[in-house]
Amino acid sequence: MKNIICVALLVFCFSMKSLAQGKGTVEYGVNIGYNGSTVSDTEGSASRGSGVNLGFIADYYFSKRWSIRTKLIYDQKGWDNGFIEYTEFTEFDPNVQGNSYYTTNFNLNYITIPVMANWHFGKTKNWYLNFGPYVGFLASAKETRYNNDVKEFFNTTDFGLALGIGVKIPVSDKLKIFLEYDEQTGFLDVFKVSDDRITNSRFSLNVGVNFIMK
Repeated sequence: MKNIICVALLVFCFSMKSLAQGKGTVEYGVNIGYNGSTVSDTEGSASRGSGVNLGFIADYYFSKRWSIRTKLIYDQKGWDNGFIEYTEFTEFDPNVQGNSYYTTNFNLNYITIPVMANWHFGKTKNWYLNFGPYVGFLASAKETRYNNDVKEFFNTTDFGLALGIGVKIPVSDKLKIFLEYDEQTGFLDVFKVSDDRITNSRFSLNVGVNFIMK
């Protein structure tokens, strides 16, 4: 019985080692994940909002350790407990306008494209760490209290740095499940007009599958 277990372990270890990808291998995948997002300025960050992301992945290997990974992501960002300023007539003189505020959450939906260097490490190269720039294109923007479209107040392009870490779990020589954590930090102002530079940031927890093509 001990001999059978030892042989099984050797076969398992060998198969795991053989699943490390070589030069020219391409992995395609899809993932879904939870987003926690906010915006920040020099004074701090807003209340974090929640959303989801859906990503399509291509990963080209230059060697067993290095690949270039890109994604096409539907990315829900935004923040909670923001406010909108609006103009109203005062109760004292209807001809004099005053400013008021109401609290609301902001939902910003982007199409995000990161291009990242991907370093594969560990004995079987199933762990990975990636980093690189991303560009995001604003698809829609709404505040949730009155469901108003507020896209006209936001810049339509975001740019920043993406990084992440994850692990792949081989199912077969052509299929892997993966779990990953990633972050995005924006460099550009999200608003068209603002007193201070206000930038996006978000983290995500993702699960997905990769399909291996030689």
